Amino acid sequence: MPEAKRYGWLLMFVAAIQMGLAGAALAQSAAIRTAVADASLIGKGQYTWFGLSLYEARLWADKKNFSAANWSGSSVVLELIYARRLYGERIAVASIDEIKKLGMGTPAQHDAWLSAMKKMFPDVEEGTQLIGVYAPGQPTRFYRDGVSLGEVSDPEFGSAFFGIWLHPKTTAPKLRAALLSGK
Repeated sequence: MPEAKRYGWLLMFVAAIQMGLAGAALAQSAAIRTAVADASLIGKGQYTWFGLSLYEARLWADKKNFSAANWSGSSVVLELIYARRLYGERIAVASIDEIKKLGMGTPAQHDAWLSAMKKMFPDVEEGTQLIGVYAPGQPTRFYRDGVSLGEVSDPEFGSAFFGIWLHPKTTAPKLRAALLSGK
């Protein structure tokens, strides 16, 4: 009987872990569904830096209203699943650097956007999910593992931030192509 009890506890432990993982996945998906009611995966791809995988990116939108040529005219969700530990402040600084390379925003906006991102973006580790939600003319909202981090209210921020991945002049053209591929 002690052996049966031991296996019973083991089975309950495994079931609890599986239920916890399923619950986390549902909560994360809920953030995407809440942002875009009929969200479908538009495309996905890996972002690497000097051969190191940093994250997998997934672009979600309502396929009926989405056009790759005019993505900024639709509500979209960008989901990043990180492959390694990165510091939130460094993510914010890299984001502003990329926005500047695209020639988007003014110096005053860059300062305000950087300040907002530094306050909002958390440190991440392998498996962390960050979601950005863009809707034309609306604040850009961010989530970590399904929990709200906050928003940037400047409506120009969203197209600049999402432009890091989706603008024709992105520094990651292969990732852009994968995200907008419709696959």
